[in-house]
Amino acid sequence: MSRRLLTGNAAAAWGARLAAADYIPAFPITPQTEIIETLAAWIDHGDYDARMVTLESEHSMLTAAAAAAATGVRVFTATSSQGLLYAMEMLYTVPGWRAPFVLVNVSRGLASPITLEPDHNDVLAARDSGFLQLHAATCQEVVDSVLLAYRLAEDARVRLPVIVNQDGFYLSFTREPVLLPEADAARRFVGDYDSENVRFRASLPESQAVAVLGGGPYSYFRYEMHLAAQQALTVYEEISAQFADLFARAYPAVEAYRCADADYVFFMIGSYATKARDAVDRLREAGWRIGLLRPRLLRPYPADALRTALRGKHAVAVLDQNLSFGKGGVLHGELLSALYGHADMPPVVASFIGGLGGRDIRAEEFYQIATVLRAAVQSGETPAPRLLYTADELREVRKLQAVARAEREALRERP
Repeated sequence: MSRRLLTGNAAAAWGARLAAADYIPAFPITPQTEIIETLAAWIDHGDYDARMVTLESEHSMLTAAAAAAATGVRVFTATSSQGLLYAMEMLYTVPGWRAPFVLVNVSRGLASPITLEPDHNDVLAARDSGFLQLHAATCQEVVDSVLLAYRLAEDARVRLPVIVNQDGFYLSFTREPVLLPEADAARRFVGDYDSENVRFRASLPESQAVAVLGGGPYSYFRYEMHLAAQQALTVYEEISAQFADLFARAYPAVEAYRCADADYVFFMIGSYATKARDAVDRLREAGWRIGLLRPRLLRPYPADALRTALRGKHAVAVLDQNLSFGKGGVLHGELLSALYGHADMPPVVASFIGGLGGRDIRAEEFYQIATVLRAAVQSGETPAPRLLYTADELREVRKLQAVARAEREALRERP
């Protein structure tokens, strides 16, 4: 293995290169563009043997990716934020083709208003599409997750595309030491893409199409996708164990950090979970029995592993870096549905919304959340959902609103 200082974007590019992806349909969008720029430079200099094609949109890009995968080609592509939404029609279409490939999404908050910084509303809009989802918290996890994603997608029991998600800016442009597997070892782990009976040869022309089906057959094929996604839980356990044996890095579907004896638990995904780990360590030093639970695999949903990790805990704080308008945090609702009706689950599952548009979650806020959990356990009442926001931030917004009002009035007064 070699150690390199890499951004999350460069780590994603290395994942595609180490997996020996053959075809890379691409379209640039901040903060993902560095991924395809890195791959393009390697191809241009003869360091990487692959075909890259720049399409006219993310919609076309995803169509090309799935079409190529359906011919037996190993495919890699990447996008971000509005680009993922632009491709949403095909995002829901191509899993039904059962064409396995890997898409890296670099999360960025959605318009409007416009931001370049991250939250998870973009990738969570894809949660019901049929794409499986792996969420990385470090640059090391990015490159390793791409390798795991190819094994998961291409397994005969699964045959579904996979999204590997990383946070924009906080991870995509942050350099961290990354251990890169040797190319031969990575290829042995990923293996060759066996497309089985799905292939295209010019010498053997064959028409492949998607039929228009009635409700009965349609239901059958959709449920087949659901069963394949569920089977991915078992497949992921197998391949992550193989990865740990080969590269000495363990990636269970759910990371449980200092949870074994914890009374209180933070629950979240993404790069901000590294801040939660630090907060757990500081709170432990102060005598708190607290831990962090982070699902790496979000689709399929690892409900059994989550219930096992949370059994007997007093309270959970779910930190959602997303907002389902009119309902609340997506992770909070999904965790509640997984815990409901099972014995010995935490009586308090509190909801906190934070990190929208890259808004920082400070160490002091983790400490305050722990205090809220302890008070809730003592009172027996779950606190109302709340947005992590300060009085200073509110004053800043009020200033912006005042400036906007003054500008509108000045425009109305002009002759």
